Amino acid sequence: MESQATADEATWWVACLCAAWCGVCRDWLPLFTVQARAHPHMRFSWVDVEDEDDAMGDVDIETFPTLLVARGGTVLFLGPIPPSASQFTRMLATLQAQPQPAPGLPADANALLRRLRAQVLPRTLV
Repeated sequence: MESQATADEATWWVACLCAAWCGVCRDWLPLFTVQARAHPHMRFSWVDVEDEDDAMGDVDIETFPTLLVARGGTVLFLGPIPPSASQFTRMLATLQAQPQPAPGLPADANALLRRLRAQVLPRTLV
């Protein structure tokens, strides 16, 4: 039987950081939902950055949609993504095959993940 710590380390998180007023985000939501259904072993969350200002801390999302992908407590990707099904699918496959953090991640990316996991992600699952 897998321990809780081991299970947490293996948990994949995919969070779309968006804003309700963003038309691109609204258009992206159905694709994001399809990907969530296609990857049931990952936890997908839709996070409105304005509603979750406290959890965002000093992280300023300037381009929507922005995607956060993490395994356990380690952010592997944090950045804007074009609303393209094929690019999204490729990115998830690449990260699963080689779960290494992308170069140039913001220094506070893992702290953002910790705040989101504690305050937001459990209640925003897609």
